Amino acid sequence: MILFDGATFYTSANSLKDLPTHDGKEIAFAGRSNAGKSSAINTLTRRNRLAFTSKTPGRTQQINYFRLCSGHFLVDLPGYGYAKTPITIRKHWEIFLTQYLSTRKELFGLVLIIDIRHPLKDLDLQMLEWFSVTQKPVHILLTKSDKLSRQQATLTLMQVKSFLKINYPLVSVQLFSSSKLIGINEVNHIIQSWIE
Repeated sequence: MILFDGATFYTSANSLKDLPTHDGKEIAFAGRSNAGKSSAINTLTRRNRLAFTSKTPGRTQQINYFRLCSGHFLVDLPGYGYAKTPITIRKHWEIFLTQYLSTRKELFGLVLIIDIRHPLKDLDLQMLEWFSVTQKPVHILLTKSDKLSRQQATLTLMQVKSFLKINYPLVSVQLFSSSKLIGINEVNHIIQSWIE
């Protein structure tokens, strides 16, 4: 069975007290607004509209839980970095996400979604900093890799790998494309290894 098979919406949370109690493991997906997070989730779960995709950044405004056939959970975190989000909402999410990422014992790993054309921006690095204190695994998907030539995509991948090796040696990275279905088996294999 593919890890993300059978994903169904479970619940949403807007604060720590709203987070569900369960016996499964959580894999969180995070990324900048419009980096392709919802498309990646839909591609991995083979569900066209499981996570809501939009041309408008910042549409995901709460933590959304999706239950998998295995009993584990895919957790869709709000996109970050959308400048038009009111500052009070941004502050709320900064506090909430920091607490969730650093204290949630059910959280087993983080999949960080980064547009390959804009790799490792300040907020991506901040997310890595927030999560690195947990010593839990992080895997980066360089999305929209089909938007670059194969040579450009490979070069960017190597540059990101070099940076991670020096600064975040426990973080892995790969190329990914939702539209061209690139990298699906690789991400499934890596996250399955976390859970097992």
